[in-house]
Order: sequence, then structure tokens, then C-alpha cells
Amino acid sequence: MGKPTKGSETSSKSDKKFEKKLQFYTKVKDTLTSLSVQKEIGKKKKIGSRQKKLKAYDLSNLSEFLPEFDASQKSALPAPDLKMNCKRRQQLTLTEGERLNKVLDHPAFQSDPVEKWSQTQNIINLQI
Repeated sequence: MGKPTKGSETSSKSDKKFEKKLQFYTKVKDTLTSLSVQKEIGKKKKIGSRQKKLKAYDLSNLSEFLPEFDASQKSALPAPDLKMNCKRRQQLTLTEGERLNKVLDHPAFQSDPVEKWSQTQNIINLQI
């Protein structure tokens, strides 16, 4: 790291300074390695925000509450495209908007919206 030692073992002031520097650098290096090891031990895997959003749109866990399909119908359905892009988001908002309009036009909802909303929330809470 720097200064070569001379043949004689006389310790001059500069030699002492150099030794102190070496000791300091080794201490710093040891501390950094121990901190990085502790950080690796305590580190948890973080799920990216994109994956969290994709999980929000994944309704596969609701399949246990739905009636079963025949095998021929399952094979005819396309595989779900979980990649969220602008086109997929627009399509999703259109379909959800249509569903909302159906709910708003339903006579039971029009008669007492607050009761139907709370009833739906109770059903959802029981499923969770």
C-alpha cells in the first residue's frame, strides 16, 4: 500500500504513521465486511411494485368459490395475460365500467344502494 520497509528496524516517525494508517485501514475493512454480512443476513426480498399490482389483478384464488367448468371449456379459454400495460389497463377499465353500469342499473341496487353495498361488503369480509 505504499512504503517499503528498509533493512534496518529503526522506527522513524513516518514509519509509525504508516503503520497506524495500515491498522486504521484494516479496521475499516473489517468493519465494512462485518456490516455487509449483517446486512445480507437481515435483508428480506422485496417484491417490486409491478408484481404487487399484478397480484392485485390476479383473481385465481376466487376459483374455489366459482362453479366448475368442463375440461373442454377450460382449454378454450386463453391464458390470462398478467402483464399490465397501457392497452391492458384501458381494457380493464372498460370492462369494470360496464360491470359498474350493470350494478347501478340493477333494480335491487336502485331501491336501497346503502343496504346492498353493506351486504356486499359483509359477503366479501366473510370470504376473506
